[in-house]
Parts: sequence; C-alpha cells; structure tokens
Amino acid sequence: MKSTNYQRAIVVGIFVFLGVAIFIITVLTLGSQHKTFERTLTVKSFFNDVNGLQKGNNVWFSGVKVGTIGNVKLQEDGKVEVDIKVEVQSVKYIPKNAMVKLSTDGLIGNKIIEIYGGTPGTPTIANGDVLNNEKQIATDEMMNTLSKNNDNLFSITNSFKLISSRLADGKGSLGKLLTDESFSIQLIETIKGLHKASENLEKLSANIAIYTSKFNDSGTLAKDLVSDTLIFSKLRATVSKLENIADSSQSVITNLKATTSAINTGLKSSKSPAGLLLNDEYSANQIKMTLENLQSASKKLDEDLEAAKHNFLLRGYFRKQARKAKADSTRN
Repeated sequence: MKSTNYQRAIVVGIFVFLGVAIFIITVLTLGSQHKTFERTLTVKSFFNDVNGLQKGNNVWFSGVKVGTIGNVKLQEDGKVEVDIKVEVQSVKYIPKNAMVKLSTDGLIGNKIIEIYGGTPGTPTIANGDVLNNEKQIATDEMMNTLSKNNDNLFSITNSFKLISSRLADGKGSLGKLLTDESFSIQLIETIKGLHKASENLEKLSANIAIYTSKFNDSGTLAKDLVSDTLIFSKLRATVSKLENIADSSQSVITNLKATTSAINTGLKSSKSPAGLLLNDEYSANQIKMTLENLQSASKKLDEDLEAAKHNFLLRGYFRKQARKAKADSTRN
C-alpha cells in the first residue's frame, strides 16, 4: 500500500515538473520573440491615424526587427501617441533624424512601424526622442481612389472597345486603312509620290545652291549683275529704252489697228471703190464687161498693127525699125 502511494507521488511530481518546465520554456520563447527580456529605450511618434496598430507589434529598420510597439495612446488633439521600444544594441544604427511610417507585415499581415532614412554620421536616437513620420493614406481614401480609378478604367475600356469595334468595321480613315486594301494601296502610292516629290525638291535645292554659288564666281554675268553697279546702270538704261520702244510699238500697233479697221470698213461699204467692186454685183459685171471689151479692142488693135506692117506705105518704116532693134541687140 505504501509502495503504491509512493509511486503515485513520483508520477504526479514528474507531471508537475514537466508542466512547470513547459510553462517556463513557453514564457522564455514568447519573451524572446517579443523582445520581452531585451534592454530597450523608448522613442515616440505622433500619427493622425494608426490604422489598427496595436501594442506588441513589431518595429523594423532596414528589414531587420529592432523592437516592438509599446503603448498606443489617443491624445486630446486627436492625434495618436505611439511608444516605440528599440533594442539598445540596435540604437547605434538609427540616426536621430530618421523617420517612421506605418506598414504591414506582409500583404495582409499585422500593422508594423518601419524606421527609415536619416543622415549617416549624425547622433543616434536617445530615450524620449520624437521621430517624425510621413502622412499615410487612409484605407478609405485608398479605396475611394481605387474606386475612381476603376470607374475611369471602365470608361477607358468602353471607349477602347468602341474604337476597336469601329476599326474592325472599317469605319474612319484608320479602319479603312486596316480593312480596305484599295485604300491602303492609294495611301502607299501617295507616300511614294511624296517621296518622289521630296527627292525632286532636294534636287531643286541642290541646283539652286549650285546656281547661287555662281554669283561668287568672278568674271561671270551673274557676278557682274550683282556686284558691278556700272553694268547694272547700263542694264537699267537699256530696259528704259526697251520700254520706250515698246510704247512706240504700241502706238504703231494702235495706228495699224485703226488703218486695218478703216480698210475693213471701206471694203464692207458699197460707197468706196473697193467696197463697190466687192459688194455691188452690177458694178462688178460692168467692170468685167469693160475689161472684156478692152481685151477685144486690144486684140483688134494688134490685128490692125499687123495689117499696117504689110501695107506698102508703112512697110519700109517697120523694116527700118526692125533692123535698128537688131543692131541694138547685137551691140549689147
């Protein structure tokens, strides 16, 4: 009986020892994780909104955990005072002008404080220092901004959908370019034409440059026209004379036009001799008859002269004239 009670006491003692050991190990482990037993100093920072930051959350510097959050207290002015407990062994790396900001441990993890920045070589933080912080964007503001961005993205998507639909249907110049092969060919031909015109313009510019360079060649007419004032004055005088000649020619042309007009008027009028001949048929017939009578009379006169040559009274005279004409031709 006594042996059984003794064994039971030993078993109970072992379980109690194991429980106490597990409790101590658990306390030491959790204390190690939360830096409960580390020596720390406390600095402060004031936020307008801590977005759920709680006591015991971690503090990071350059990606390394350097402390935990102490008290989180609301002030009378509405700001939130946050006590930041920093390990003493990490203090030497944090400048006094470093800043703090709210962040998260992972994508959707707990809120943390991140210490960053500062000027190397400046004094390090001391107990009771106040670190400045950057303004954080509240979650509601962020969601409102995202909502507006989503609305804008939806509007842009609809517009792009409409544009792509019009392009697919071949509407507009760009749509025709994508769907209408003939339009594309015309555009290519137009571009070729512009390219050719550009080449011609380049050649023209080169020719103009060559031509203008000749103005600097001494002894050329172009150089003399530009630089020799005597030649220019002579040229001006020549031009003035040409203008006078042109004026005189204009006067002559005017007179010729008037004379031509008068002749045309006279030819059309039946009162002038030429007009009478051209326009009066009776007078023309009379003149024609007169010419025919003259021709007939001339023919009869020739016959009378031929007969007179054979007349014995005038035969000697005509023979004498014939011998004289033959002698003159011989001498010549």
